[in-house]
Amino acid sequence: MPGQAPVAPQAPRHPLDPEPVRSTKARAVFALGLIGALTGFFVGGVVPSTIALVLARQARREAYASAGFLTGGDWLRRGERLALAGLVLAAFAVVAAVVIGIVRLADTPFGHDYAPNVD
Repeated sequence: MPGQAPVAPQAPRHPLDPEPVRSTKARAVFALGLIGALTGFFVGGVVPSTIALVLARQARREAYASAGFLTGGDWLRRGERLALAGLVLAAFAVVAAVVIGIVRLADTPFGHDYAPNVD
């Protein structure tokens, strides 16, 4: 048909090739990344975010080794981004707590604090 790009013919599949399957680790990475992003500001998001990034690395290796029969790369990328956002939020919360602590500590008086009418 005019106006359509030509489609490259696909190589015939071997009968013993496995069917492409969605990676369960990719979904787990997304779920853990989402939990990490939602709880990141409360510093509790560090654990699920870290686990998500470790699982993402394993899932990438498995997907590469499967030669295209393991899918789920989109879920993997989204989960990694959410996990990184959770870690950034946790780091921001820690820095904010340290700054607030230093400011409050700087407001306290040092030395002896005597009443003004004591001689």
